[in-house]
Amino acid sequence: MMDVREIREYLPHRYPFLLVDRVLELVEGEYIVAIKNVSANEDVFNGHFPQAPIFPGVLIIEALAQASGILGFKTLDKRPSDGSIYLFAGIDDVRFKRQVVPGDQLRLESKVVSAKRGIWKFACTASVDGQLAASATILCADRQV
Repeated sequence: MMDVREIREYLPHRYPFLLVDRVLELVEGEYIVAIKNVSANEDVFNGHFPQAPIFPGVLIIEALAQASGILGFKTLDKRPSDGSIYLFAGIDDVRFKRQVVPGDQLRLESKVVSAKRGIWKFACTASVDGQLAASATILCADRQV
């Protein structure tokens, strides 16, 4: 399990773009389960359907990519402070199945599909209360900065 202090060691993102609040499970080289608490006071809701706030799908995908990045960093025993960064390299098969609204807790799950020459492929899902909210295949590139 990782709290937000440890997550910050593995992700270069900071408020308002740090989208992983806690890691519940992580098996290096295999999978991660993390959460993102969607709060009503997040800046995005000021402009994204303020009368009927919906958490943007692109931010759900970003949260999944960040969870995947943590998994990759932990697997390789690297950190951004070592001069390493995971860059979003691609996305396939994206589907949105349920709206995510303030008060929801997103369960982010990512599984390693493959890793070749610094390109990682992850099978990802985001769910709320056991209901699928989004799924995607995410590619990340491990690079030096």
